[in-house]
This record gives sequence, C-alpha cells and structure tokens, in this order.
Amino acid sequence: MPIALPAEATSAFLYAFSMLGVAVFAASGALAAARKNLDLIGVAVLAMVTATGGGTVRDVLIGRTVFWIADPNHIWVSLLATAVTIAWVRYFQPPYRALLYADAIGLSFFAIIGAQIAETAGLPALVIVLMGTITGTAGGLLRDVLSVEVPLVFRKSELYVSTCIVGISVYVLLRWLGLAEAAAGSAGAAVILALRLSAIHWGWMLPVVSLGKDKPEDR
Repeated sequence: MPIALPAEATSAFLYAFSMLGVAVFAASGALAAARKNLDLIGVAVLAMVTATGGGTVRDVLIGRTVFWIADPNHIWVSLLATAVTIAWVRYFQPPYRALLYADAIGLSFFAIIGAQIAETAGLPALVIVLMGTITGTAGGLLRDVLSVEVPLVFRKSELYVSTCIVGISVYVLLRWLGLAEAAAGSAGAAVILALRLSAIHWGWMLPVVSLGKDKPEDR
C-alpha cells in the first residue's frame, strides 16, 4: 500500500521546486508538441506526460503516493504552463534552442526534488542518486518517445544523465557535511543546470566507447 504524502511535501522550498519543475517541463513538452503540429489535446497530453512522468516513475518505485494524485495542483500548474507556452508560440517564434533550455531547467529542478524525496524516505546514498536521476530524466524520455524523437538520454555522447549524477552527488555530499536542505538543493540544482547549459552551448560530450571498425572477416 502506498505511504501517505510525507512531511517534506509541506516544505516551502521543496514545494516551490516541484511546481517550478512541473511548469518548465510542461513548457518543454508543449514546445515539442508544437514542433510536431499536434492539436490542443495532443499538446496538453504531451506537456502533462513530460511534467509528471519522472515523478510518477519515482513514486511508484519507492511505494509513495504519486505526487500529482496527492496534490492535483501540479496538474493545474502543468495546464497553465501549457496554455502560456501555446500563447507564446502563437505570437512569437521561440528560439531554436528553447526546448533544450527549458528541458535543462526542468532537469535541474526535478533531479534535486527526486533526491530530496528519496532522502526523506531514508534510502541509501546510491539510491538517492538513482531516484533523483530517474525523476529528472524519465519525463523528458517519455516526451521524446511520444513525439518520435531520439531521446536526449540516448543521443550520442550527450551530457544529460551524467549532469544529474554529478549534481545529485554534490547535493548528497553537502547534506552529509551538514548543509541545510535548501542550500544543498540549490547548489546541486545549480551544478546540474550549469553543466547542461554548458553542454548545449559548447557541445561538451562524454567519450564514446567504440569497438573500432569491423574487419571484413567479421562481417
């Protein structure tokens, strides 16, 4: 049986992070849908899946009441962000990289939210990192799959999942050193956002593991 919404959900900092993450990820989903010329229902569905997918997977895995069921305000924020995004793209041409930037901001918020929720559940440090990474990346993964795009998670050498791992590790370390949740969370989110934006701007990539060219006799 799922546990009730834990006390950390009443934290103003965590709640604000959660709402901001939902809003930004919903915007990224709406932008992706607009690029595919979907109708209003399609835009709303893709935005909502993007905004809630990662947190839903996390909550199911740790046996927690799914966050948007416990607090439907997340759905309203998602729909509001979707409406604002639709109005924006109706009258203004969004920058070419707007989707990547929106995704980067949502990634930083949601990864730290997931880590904090896992920490409150008393999970080990390694699981905290994994739950935070899942929270940050699963929504974008679902968005890209549903919009028939190669997911950012799987793109060649893309600094994406790795930014979550580094930022959440910073958060866990700072919490272990006794730093307050808000300060550690802000630092972790800033690391994720800085790394992701740097990767977008300067093309930072991870090394590629390659077996080399196939020999003729191996074909």
